[in-house]
Amino acid sequence: MPFDVAALRAQFPSLASGIAHFDGPGGTQAPAVVGEAIARTLTGPLSNRGIGVASEQNAEDTICAFRTALADLLGASAAGVVYGRSATQIAYDFSRHLAKTWAPGDEVVVTQLDHDANVRPWIQAAAAVGVSVRWLHLDPTTAELRIDELDEVVRERTRLVAVTAASNLLGTKPPVDQIARRAHEVGALVYVDGVHYTAHAAVDISALGADFFTCSPYKFYGPHCSALAADPALLETLDPDKLQPSTNDVPERFEFGTLPYEIMAGATAAVDFIASLAPSDGSRRDRLVAANQVIEEHELRLRRRIEEGLTVFDDRLTVHSVAADRTSTLFLTFRDKDATDAYRFLAARDILAPAGTFYAYEPFRALNLEVDDGLRIGLAPYNNDLEIDRLLSAFKEFMDTR
Repeated sequence: MPFDVAALRAQFPSLASGIAHFDGPGGTQAPAVVGEAIARTLTGPLSNRGIGVASEQNAEDTICAFRTALADLLGASAAGVVYGRSATQIAYDFSRHLAKTWAPGDEVVVTQLDHDANVRPWIQAAAAVGVSVRWLHLDPTTAELRIDELDEVVRERTRLVAVTAASNLLGTKPPVDQIARRAHEVGALVYVDGVHYTAHAAVDISALGADFFTCSPYKFYGPHCSALAADPALLETLDPDKLQPSTNDVPERFEFGTLPYEIMAGATAAVDFIASLAPSDGSRRDRLVAANQVIEEHELRLRRRIEEGLTVFDDRLTVHSVAADRTSTLFLTFRDKDATDAYRFLAARDILAPAGTFYAYEPFRALNLEVDDGLRIGLAPYNNDLEIDRLLSAFKEFMDTR
């Protein structure tokens, strides 16, 4: 299926600014249909959910549509989709829910590849209940996890393994299915941070072996929110702290307070937008899978153009994104330049490629880098060849400065 990037870009009002956005891993631009869905829902009629009048029914329908859309996107059950303000908030909530089931002598496993939102909540929850933490290490030369350590790290007392499906810093996509198989062999649960992965691949949480999987729609053209998907039967086994009058039904028992119906509507619109990029035949799930394949091919072609363009600076910079299986995200450091200076130089030319750790604190430590030591170039489907030309031209100009 051919990918019409010009037609795609026309649906994003913000791109008229002329800014070349290579900051997709931090959050994408939103198409008009997402903003329209938010405005349409918010301006109603809209009330707290119910079935008495149209405004109540609108709220109820919006929640159901959100769960169904995210389920189609992730290959999950709508009855197991939990709304959250952010993936960080969800991880903190579920680390505490799950910690209630742990006992001294148990172990949890985290990795050196993950965003801190899938590391610190588990470390802190483990400390609160006297549980040990073990690490699956990152090989800095390959930008991949040390899978050869897996059997040693995941042991009989392991209760949970937290792992990313794709690094927001390096783009590395670790073998989550292999990690999950080992975890399940010892009876452990697998919590997968899919925030970066979902924007760049067709998700199938069953194939990944994820017991819990999180994503954030603002990484794929939607509003700022998040969602967790899990088997409803698994969610039934967890007992969160909550208000006494609030429902004990799953998944609502994990959602605290009144839900932001307009944000949920925007997330649904983002999923529908992705599905619209594929031919109209087939289910929404089928179209989402097809669309993601086309998106991945487009981004991969652009990534290769950038990688080829950077080869002329090989002795003056290091590209750390070298894993065999990775998203179209590049992280690089300079031999004799400052990454923040590079960011500012590009930004002055309306090219946004930010510098920093991007909350990927553990990968930075594994790579033995200083804070704010690198530049990240992340692709989204609306990036085009002209923007790649601008990036490479500006990059050369920066590298030639003294």
